This record gives sequence, structure tokens and C-alpha cells, in this order.
Amino acid sequence: MLTLTEIAEDPQALTYSTSLSDGSPAVFRPLVHADAERLALFLGGLSPESRRFSTFDGYDLAAARDLCAAIARYDKLRLVLEDTASGTIAGLFELSLAITAGDTARYRAAGVHLTETTDCRFGPTLADAYQDRNVGTLTFPLLTDVVRRLGRTRIILWGGVLADNARAIRFYEKNGFRHIGSFTGPDGLRSMDMMRDLH
Repeated sequence: MLTLTEIAEDPQALTYSTSLSDGSPAVFRPLVHADAERLALFLGGLSPESRRFSTFDGYDLAAARDLCAAIARYDKLRLVLEDTASGTIAGLFELSLAITAGDTARYRAAGVHLTETTDCRFGPTLADAYQDRNVGTLTFPLLTDVVRRLGRTRIILWGGVLADNARAIRFYEKNGFRHIGSFTGPDGLRSMDMMRDLH
């Protein structure tokens, strides 16, 4: 089972060659410190609609540097999908190995017992130019391999998925997530909890 420190010291341990839907080469790999400038371009390029569905603290170089500075410092593993031809970041995929008290309570009410030894939280963001191109579905098997190598067997959504985010809900359903329940967040918006078992 890989640790976040081991991954930070040897990102190649979780680096995968893949391809986009048009056949062009791509790499799925851990975020590294040298990614700050490209990550800033990725964040800054997200449309207002994409930002509405994301959870980042900011969308500029300072926010990108903060994400890079957090590598192996907390409970998070961030992976990027890099378009090899252009060198741009096409997607950022976040995993958290910590389960929040709110997650634990909501899932328990639905009859599901969460534990940090088996579960992790997942949140994806794709650059606008790569949305509706099957990128998430092409990448998801690589992500599930990463989750298994971290010793986890279930994935829950990071903060749920907004009930009006039909595109994301279709993606999760297509990739084996099942509905657990719904809740109203502190912002007053309705969200849904979904889970994927990796057994």
C-alpha cells in the first residue's frame, strides 16, 4: 500500500500513459511542485459554470501554488491528466483519505458505515475544452487503480454532487456509483451522496 509521502517522493509510481478520445497521448499522474504555472492556467481557464461545480479556494497562481505546496502535507492526493501534445492540464482529480464527520453521519443515516481504512473521497474537475469528450470515463479506471493502491475499497463523492449537475450525475452512474441519499448543504443547495464499491 502506497503512502502519500512515498508518492510525493516517487510520482512515477502512480504515473500512467493513456490517450484521449481522439487517440492523442496523455499522462495521468500525481500533481508535482513544478505544475504550479500550468495548474494556474487550468484553474484560471475554468468557466463560471465549471467553477460553480468546483470546490477550489481560488483560481489564480496563488491558489495553484497552495495546492502544489500541500503535496503530501495533508490527507489529499491530487492527480492531473496532462495532454501530452500541448503540455496542458486537462483535468484535476482529487482524492481525500480523510472522512468528515458530516459524511460519516449522512452515510450512517443511510445504513452505510464509513471508515478511513476502506473509504476515500473523490472530486474531479475537467478543463472546459475537455468536457463532453469522454475524458472522465477514459480516466476513471486509472483512478480506481490508484484508489486500490492506496488500500481503499470504496469511493464516495467529495461533498456530494449538486442535484442540478446532470452531466456529473450521468458520469457517476455510468461509472458504477450508486445513490446513497440527498442532503441540503450549508449554502442551501440540494446535493446527492453517491458511492462506488471497488470489490
